[in-house]
Amino acid sequence: MAKEPIYRIIFLNQGQVYEIYARQVYQSELWGFLEAEEFVFGERSQVIVDPSEEKLKNEFSSIKRSFIPVHSIIRIDEVEKEGACKISDAKGGNVAQFPFPPMAPKPRRE
Repeated sequence: MAKEPIYRIIFLNQGQVYEIYARQVYQSELWGFLEAEEFVFGERSQVIVDPSEEKLKNEFSSIKRSFIPVHSIIRIDEVEKEGACKISDAKGGNVAQFPFPPMAPKPRRE
C-alpha cells in the first residue's frame, strides 16, 4: 500500500513566513487560491517545545480547510515525513510577496 504524501507549504501571511504540513493540497475552485487540508503536526516526543509551532498548532487546530492566496505561496514540497511547523519574520530577507498591479475600479453605470 502506497504511503500518503505529505506536503510542506511555505507562504507569506501578514509579514511572516508560515511553514505548515498538510496531506492534501490542490487548486481551489475559488480563483487565485490554493486549498490545504488535513494538517500534520509533529509528535510531542521531545521535552523542548517550540513556541511558533505551538502557535501554529493552536491556530490551525479547528480549521478543516485553509484557502491560501496563490500570490502568497513561496514554495510547496512533497516530503517523506513532517517536520516542525514554524513561523518566522520575513523582514531582513530576500522574500517578498509577488507584486500585483492595482486594479482599476469598474466604471459606474447610471
